[in-house]
Amino acid sequence: MAEDPSIEITSLLKAIRDGQPTAADRLYAQVYVQLRQMARRHMRGERRDHSLQPSDLIHEAFLRLVQDCERDLNGRRHFFALASTIMRRILVDHARAKRAARRDFNAAIAGALDHNTPDQTIQIDQALERLARINDRQARVVEMRFFGGLTEDEIAEVLGITTRTVKRDWFMARAWLFGELGGQPPNNT
Repeated sequence: MAEDPSIEITSLLKAIRDGQPTAADRLYAQVYVQLRQMARRHMRGERRDHSLQPSDLIHEAFLRLVQDCERDLNGRRHFFALASTIMRRILVDHARAKRAARRDFNAAIAGALDHNTPDQTIQIDQALERLARINDRQARVVEMRFFGGLTEDEIAEVLGITTRTVKRDWFMARAWLFGELGGQPPNNT
């Protein structure tokens, strides 16, 4: 007779706590399919161009579950309930990090513009000119979005490209400009 999956998960978590070297691999094999389904459900509510993939979510959640295996889990249901909570937290943390990276970039450029010193204005102009030599369309996207206040849809219409291309150009251009203006490039998130 096959062992109850709930008991198996509980005993594997105990084995991980006890330091058994293969316990984490065995647990992963035992729960992978369910974690994959759960990750897909969590990702359904996210935007289509999300930088996290379901497999990233599974791996990060599993690592956190294994690191936190000190708590007593009452079987399979408790394990998957905790896994779902952890996946949600990962997605929230990811969104916060992405928002912070955008805010840092926008603050760096806005700060340079607000001070409006001739040197800063020249620096930004020179950086945009260098970008235009590398990729004219990206430079135009920056000008229209940051300086002109156009939306991604409006820029796409003006340039005759898709909104997705505008988003990609904006991401690449802002990372490049941020580095040029002395900052660190934003995450790929």
